[in-house]
Amino acid sequence: MFGNLFGNIEQKQAELVEKTATIVVEATVGGIKVVANGKKEIVNIAILDPSVLEDKEQLEDVLMAAVNRALAEAGDKAAEEMQKSMEEMLPPGFGGLADMLKGGGM
Repeated sequence: MFGNLFGNIEQKQAELVEKTATIVVEATVGGIKVVANGKKEIVNIAILDPSVLEDKEQLEDVLMAAVNRALAEAGDKAAEEMQKSMEEMLPPGFGGLADMLKGGGM
């Protein structure tokens, strides 16, 4: 009955996964820079301020804060991209469906 209403959804989902993998965010906290991707993977950690190495507890705290911030930002960016892609996947006239799904209006 609905035939190919949503097109090749599996292909579009695979493209979306690839697209989120290319998202890269950086978070710098207390002399530590952490880079994460849209799959919420840490891809790089850089120590910008060597003085953080002098205090183990401070290093652990700063590193944890930077990692958490990078992962949160990566998740936010990936969610934005997924929402945008979902809206683009919907056939004409179904735009309100994305808003209902996003807001839990069903």
